[in-house]
Amino acid sequence: MTHPALVGFPVVYNIDVGWSDLDAFDHVSNLVYFRYFQDARLVYLHRIGWLQLKAETGLGPIVKSTAAKYRKPVKYPDHLQIGVRATEMQSDRVTFEHRLISQTWDAVACEGTAVLVSYDYRHATKCPLPATIRRAIEVLEGWSQSPASDSQA
Repeated sequence: MTHPALVGFPVVYNIDVGWSDLDAFDHVSNLVYFRYFQDARLVYLHRIGWLQLKAETGLGPIVKSTAAKYRKPVKYPDHLQIGVRATEMQSDRVTFEHRLISQTWDAVACEGTAVLVSYDYRHATKCPLPATIRRAIEVLEGWSQSPASDSQA
């Protein structure tokens, strides 16, 4: 069952905390949260077809920036639910929100963001967000129109 704090997140990824995820202070290492976010985001990217598009055409996402806010320490053992949703689309990028729920705390343990830029791997340059990807995000998110401001950050 999906946690109520993940309502509105079209992709929810589940994972158990591994012993090797811990640091010397006996809680999940700060770095590992970014791996959790990435793993959940890959499910989203697969669902919208961006990974397949990259394999076929060389047009795919590349991370521009990422951030996290830690709310509660996560320890072993725990089960996590990580929600992913797009919050903004621009002409060449998408901003994603991540929310990590700890079963132990029954609450949000960490929140984060990531900005992914559309990238042409064949020519090593950013490119416009492909129309098929833009539309797939709009459909997955249930947006009737893109929330994009199309200004460049």
